[in-house]
Amino acid sequence: MLRFMFVGDSMTIGSAGEHTWRHRMWQHLRAALGPGGFAVVGPRTALHDKATGEPVAHDHHPAASPDFPRNHLAGWGEGWLHMAPRIGGALTRDPADVLLVSLGLIDLGFYTNAEQTADNVRAFVTAARSANPHVRMVLLPVIPNIRATSDAPFAAEVTRFNELLAKAVADLDTPRSPLLLASRPPAYDIHADTYDGTHPNASGEHKLAAAFADAMSQAWGIGASYDAGQLVTPTA
Repeated sequence: MLRFMFVGDSMTIGSAGEHTWRHRMWQHLRAALGPGGFAVVGPRTALHDKATGEPVAHDHHPAASPDFPRNHLAGWGEGWLHMAPRIGGALTRDPADVLLVSLGLIDLGFYTNAEQTADNVRAFVTAARSANPHVRMVLLPVIPNIRATSDAPFAAEVTRFNELLAKAVADLDTPRSPLLLASRPPAYDIHADTYDGTHPNASGEHKLAAAFADAMSQAWGIGASYDAGQLVTPTA
């Protein structure tokens, strides 16, 4: 049984009332691997509560499956800077075979420049491997958000970081602990696939899940390609 851990920022933890792309990915894995073919692990289970600004919510979208395992390692306002020192302990507590990681936007927006953020990526990989020398990791490039449309220096940092992320993946990839750089979801549109220029709506959730699913299927033969029919669901 493969054990997956979702690692990410506000786009991954999600807010109360949302499905989250984690739920979309779980649905896909159930179809591709079977309900007993995988597990979702992680030390956290809550959603972000916008009213309190804290990760204390537990109610997903009413249509979300009650069987969905809520476990993850994601946090609103957290990035590579925060997760690098936490991933070793998280993997020791909740062993995982595959990390699905979406981080970096918050780092570049508030904490670190591209080079410093890339250093934290390398620290994250080292810490993860110290807990599990055979762990696999799929890393998603940063998708520029609405800020990048009006803040040229920030947009340049995002571009530079994605270049450094690709280099880090190439440098650190090993047969024992493979690293995989997912592709930015094709046709991802921050005006159509987010509800505020940053956080995914239903179509964005499907596209983020597809980026990870397609990368693993094509490179490692894990699972299957994401059902393209799911990508056109606007609200469900």
